[in-house]
Amino acid sequence: MEDKNTSAYISLEEQVSAHNYHPLPVVISSAKGVWVEDVDGKKYMDMLSAYSALNQGHNHPRIINAAKKQLNQLTLTSRAFHNDQMGPFLEKLTRLTGYDKALLMNSGAEAVETAIKAARRWGYKEKGVTRDAAEIIVCDNNFHGRTTTIVGFSSDASCREGYGPFPVGFVTVPYADVAAFKEAITDRTVGFLVEPIQGEAGVKIPHEGYLKACAEICKQQNVLFIVDEIQTGLGRTGELFCHEHEQVSPDITIIGKALGGGVYPVSGILANDTVMNVAFEPGSHGSTFGGNPLACAIASSAIDVIVEEELIKKSKELGEYFKSQLEAISSSKIKEVRGKGLLLAISLTTAAGKARQYTMALLEKGVLAKETHETIIRFAPPLVITKEEINWSVDRISEVLS
Repeated sequence: MEDKNTSAYISLEEQVSAHNYHPLPVVISSAKGVWVEDVDGKKYMDMLSAYSALNQGHNHPRIINAAKKQLNQLTLTSRAFHNDQMGPFLEKLTRLTGYDKALLMNSGAEAVETAIKAARRWGYKEKGVTRDAAEIIVCDNNFHGRTTTIVGFSSDASCREGYGPFPVGFVTVPYADVAAFKEAITDRTVGFLVEPIQGEAGVKIPHEGYLKACAEICKQQNVLFIVDEIQTGLGRTGELFCHEHEQVSPDITIIGKALGGGVYPVSGILANDTVMNVAFEPGSHGSTFGGNPLACAIASSAIDVIVEEELIKKSKELGEYFKSQLEAISSSKIKEVRGKGLLLAISLTTAAGKARQYTMALLEKGVLAKETHETIIRFAPPLVITKEEINWSVDRISEVLS
């Protein structure tokens, strides 16, 4: 391109890309830590972290070096052969998380699909559910991905419109409603799929004890407790996994996003042998790129960074500080500030209007945040952010909302 400025890049993208996103009008060309720079040389603070895929920050040197080293060795074998990276990585991952086994995929949606398949086969083989009659209970306002199966049980009309027919086998209940969940269980129920915090719905946090109560009901009713930690896991909320805030142990934990360190798509499910050995055998499930050596080398470094640089502790402490600073903003436009760790949101009053105008104003001041559900602004910076950088962002958030 001869004219390599913001408008030129956006114009080109509008011509050649499907219009399935509505991004802010910024074209990023480089990044480091919590900061990014656009093609015109302007710097911004990243308050989205690629929807929590950049917990370790942009271009973390340890992760980049691990990627470079592996790129010079071996990138792909497919699962037709073994490679020297997958076993050591999975040993590290399962030791860290306390599960017997992991099954690696690529995107978060693939991991959710894998969990669905695991729960159904477990239900038929172990619980004795009639073949092809299994049901999985999900919550309204959920977000678990974009495949036809997953959008089929979404309550977001914009995700579903024109993409049916959808698979059956899903029952929807209100989020954070223990009684409704318990009542929905039948002899066909094989699993309960839930987000510990509903991120895309606007950082909706259930009442304390919700996950624990649901986990206990699952145990009593012989139902798999399946927790989607793709956005909330790997330190984002101040624990390794968000469900650890309530000391529960899901039968299946779904992971992704930050597992790839913001460098490469890596996802998967974690479960014990009681599920894994029943749900899968050779030929039952797979992925050409799942568990590839490049992915495993990157993901291994990514979790090392989270653990060794104490990003979980940072998320807890700085998340509490960030939340308190947002709550201290005096503005009639703010209805509520909510969050856990470094996953936060400002819910706007009806009189304030739509959130897009405020994310656009923040863009002008050098802060990249994104609106969700029209009246909510989400803030999820990389976990490597400092208190000084939080203060810098809060000054600008305060200016925009005041």
